[in-house]
Amino acid sequence: MKIPHFLRKKSDRQLPESAVVGVWGEQTAAGYLKKRGYRIIGCNVRPDRRDEIDIIARIDESLVFVEVKTRADENFGAPFSAVDGAKCHSLNRAAAAYLRKARFPDLYYRFDVIEVIGRPDGPEPEIRHIENAFPFEKRFKFPV
Repeated sequence: MKIPHFLRKKSDRQLPESAVVGVWGEQTAAGYLKKRGYRIIGCNVRPDRRDEIDIIARIDESLVFVEVKTRADENFGAPFSAVDGAKCHSLNRAAAAYLRKARFPDLYYRFDVIEVIGRPDGPEPEIRHIENAFPFEKRFKFPV
């Protein structure tokens, strides 16, 4: 007898393919950063209830907030094109919340975007790292 979906445990449920591809893309991006000398501080960080930062990493004197965009192909444009004004604002808000909780470490802060183009079951993905993809919004004040 098949168990109805609403009675199954969460662990029994299959993730939608888009979620599987997204998780794979974030893992691929984290591996890419590690190979280039970044230290991963956290993945899928939620400094407040509504926002999430895909990866927080550190290299040298920089704290890097990374947004990962994964696509199977570029038929509908570059993955970076999905990082619109609303997404930049939510990432700014999340990073500011994280920095408040971390008591504003004495580092440089920046936003990067990593594009992962490919599929988990396909050939080696193409990875593009866009450093300083967008700035902090002026509305967020930091101690001097």
